[in-house]
Amino acid sequence: MTTIGVFFGGRSVEHEVSIISAIQAINAFTKFKYELVPVYISKKGTWYTGADLTAVENYKDIPKLLLKCKKVYLSPTYGDYNLYNVKSGIFKSQVVKKLDIAFPILHGSSGEDGSIQGLFELIGIPYVGSDLRSSAIGIDKITTKAVLRENGLPTVEHVWFTDRNWFDNQDTIYKKIQELGFPLIVKPADLGSSIGISKVNSKDELSDAIELAGSFSNKIVVEKIISPLKEINCSVLGDSHKANASVCEEPMRSGDILSYKDKYMSEGKTSKGMSSTQRKIPADLSNDLTKEIQELAVDTFKSLGCSGVARIDFLVNRKTNKVFINEVNTIPGSLSFYLWEATNKKYAELLDDLISIALKRKRENNNLMVSYTENILANATPSLKLSKAN
Repeated sequence: MTTIGVFFGGRSVEHEVSIISAIQAINAFTKFKYELVPVYISKKGTWYTGADLTAVENYKDIPKLLLKCKKVYLSPTYGDYNLYNVKSGIFKSQVVKKLDIAFPILHGSSGEDGSIQGLFELIGIPYVGSDLRSSAIGIDKITTKAVLRENGLPTVEHVWFTDRNWFDNQDTIYKKIQELGFPLIVKPADLGSSIGISKVNSKDELSDAIELAGSFSNKIVVEKIISPLKEINCSVLGDSHKANASVCEEPMRSGDILSYKDKYMSEGKTSKGMSSTQRKIPADLSNDLTKEIQELAVDTFKSLGCSGVARIDFLVNRKTNKVFINEVNTIPGSLSFYLWEATNKKYAELLDDLISIALKRKRENNNLMVSYTENILANATPSLKLSKAN
């Protein structure tokens, strides 16, 4: 039986969304195939494991929940896949469980941005999803746009700057923003779940919107708004060699932009993550437009070198049907299982595919050369010194 460590929570404003996504996945796995080890990362960055972490109702009182759990950690030692108990003693085993695969279901910073993927790379453990490089690119809307444009893929006109740039050079930056024309969208460069996003209709509203975005990220993106707008999402499953697109969806929004509330609280207080969003599946699109979006989704996925499952979000001009790539979610909310169920793939089958893709990448990476057999220091002498500048 394969032992899978499911990592979720994290030091992110998308912490609660990650918990929902992870518990949905844990409950969907085929139990006779896998042993599942939940690894919850608190908002302070402490790791815990325990059976009580798999019930969403237990998170109503997190301090009480964590009293029933063990604090754990992974050692950044290559080949050591053990999950260790922080509190160990003479008569207590330090190893809690040896993992076979790591499955990060973390949204936003410190999880979807390549951070934990880097740890898994150091250890050498197979892990689900995009690698360090693709995750880091995907979380950064500015870098994503640059990569997409380099590959000839359509993105919305935009201006970006840091909070420090704005403080020092407001007049210069405003002139660039003005060229885009109002209304505009202002958002943090490296967050998802529609957090920190504002629609700006005039210069008077701009400073407050930039201040809001800057409270979540030190890099800010200002985009030309697409109007009249239709938002379309499409998921992609696979790797850079072979990838397939799901059916498309049109998430329903209550205002000018799709909000956090639209995504996660549309069924009241009990959220089901992204699966609770009001949506049309399949989206009301022509066959030609559906095909265009699905092809763009796969091209985007491959251009960023993604792996596993991702969701590509699009902006479509309702009048012209012109399509723009909005952003890439390398660990999408609810892992986009609802899009794959609508594409005739059950959630358990999606999870099986994600495990297979992770193991395939590990096998391929094992064939790569990472060092030379020769030791260039073999003939080094004690007299070896740095030369001094004349």
